[in-house]
Amino acid sequence: MKRISQLFCALIALSINANAQILTSKQIDSVVEKTLTTFNVPGIAVSVIKDGKIVHLKGYGVRSIKTNQQVDENTLFGVASNTKAFTAAALGMLVDEKKITWDTKVTDVIPEFKMYDAWVTSEFTIRDLLTHRSGLGLGAGDLMIWPDSSTVTKKQLIHNLRYLKPVSSFRTKYDYDNLMYILAGDVVARVSGSTYEDFIETRIIKPLGMTKTAASWYRLKDRSNVIDGHAPYQGKLLPVGLSFGEVANAAGGIYSSVTDMSKWVMAMINGGKYGQNLDKKLFSDAVAKELWTPQTIIAGGNSASFSSYGLGWFLSNVNGNFQATHTGGLSGIVTQVTIIPAMKLGIIVLTNQQSGAAFNAVTNSIKDGYLGIKGQNRIKTYNDNRLRNEKEADDIVTKVWADIKAQQQANTTKIDPKNYYGTFHDAWFGDVTISEVNGKMHFEAKNSPKLRGDMTFYKGNTFIVKWYDRSLDADAFVNFTLDKNATADGLKMEAISPLTDFSFDFQDLDFKKMGNN
Repeated sequence: MKRISQLFCALIALSINANAQILTSKQIDSVVEKTLTTFNVPGIAVSVIKDGKIVHLKGYGVRSIKTNQQVDENTLFGVASNTKAFTAAALGMLVDEKKITWDTKVTDVIPEFKMYDAWVTSEFTIRDLLTHRSGLGLGAGDLMIWPDSSTVTKKQLIHNLRYLKPVSSFRTKYDYDNLMYILAGDVVARVSGSTYEDFIETRIIKPLGMTKTAASWYRLKDRSNVIDGHAPYQGKLLPVGLSFGEVANAAGGIYSSVTDMSKWVMAMINGGKYGQNLDKKLFSDAVAKELWTPQTIIAGGNSASFSSYGLGWFLSNVNGNFQATHTGGLSGIVTQVTIIPAMKLGIIVLTNQQSGAAFNAVTNSIKDGYLGIKGQNRIKTYNDNRLRNEKEADDIVTKVWADIKAQQQANTTKIDPKNYYGTFHDAWFGDVTISEVNGKMHFEAKNSPKLRGDMTFYKGNTFIVKWYDRSLDADAFVNFTLDKNATADGLKMEAISPLTDFSFDFQDLDFKKMGNN
């Protein structure tokens, strides 16, 4: 029976190879160069791993439009949420050491951990930290760590979890989150007796020979070959700074190159084994299997395919092949790692512009060749979708500002901005101040320095806040509630554009005016 099974697998492999039209390195060059131009991306780095060998490794374009220095195979990018796979692997190593199990209760390790619901708090496990099924909404609480180096500490973040209201029942629905991975990193630290960053660097990064990689930008020993992120604004690119600080490292802190990430991907393809003869291992076969076992169903699959989340990885079926993948996004940076284990295929695409369409175009163009998928123009498909989505978003935003301009020209609406001034408090986000600055109504968040901007009257008790940092692309409605004296006693917010990054979770905020009973 075993021999028949092996023969069957060999026939499948021959069939795949017969239909494949694998892109040469020169063809990959052409795809990437066209992607740079089509999606206005300054720099991209690509690696392709096949059968234990790196068959393509190259950088394209420039690290920053400020310097025009070239991207190469050692250029460092923020891999963002591709860090989550490292965090899950670190916990797996502690499972191997029998210091925890996947189903150890979080309160056994972090006694002060507390969710909105007491029962959820008592039942929450380490596995739950990794599987996006907490009951919280998409990106819930991310404004504590995003879009910049917030002043919120890890201690404050853990405390503030109790104020985040669920949007679904515990373990019933997939909603991507970052905060639980920050807690997962804290579990690594408390159980190992090391800092999360030291554990990742000494137990994973160093053994694999990822010599230029660090657990965060702040820990890089050499920053002479690091990209700047870039955000599009009105047809041009704006260089952007760091998205968040050390608190969020376990969710998205690692900086690496395609050279170093190739070593990580090869270890994952080999079930955690590495070394010249694969005689060393990061974690056991049991942990390797668990990382790639579906844990949370993601809606949208059908009878011929599936989509789920494992432990630090998205898991799916592509043309009959099991696939493990993840993406990552910071301000001005997006990345993608894709693995098809049965084919011993890994594809890594790192970019320094926040266009997910760009990395998808590159990854899928390469993947199509190995899967024998013909007749697809991935660059055109993703660009058409991008342009359509951007037009729809632009139409929404343009109408809002046209309405404001019409009201200003009519000059029929009289408001007294002083009725809205004051300091407003949200339980988990903290304070914002509405005041007059340079003769304009002004919004300023205490804990998030980038969230500062001028406000313009829109309709009723709703204003628009236009952030000074235009790279954020996250202008928002600010809707005030009034007391009996027509003075603001609270406010809520909502992003204007449907393309606003989900980590701007304005909709979860509920501010009350300080000093009001």
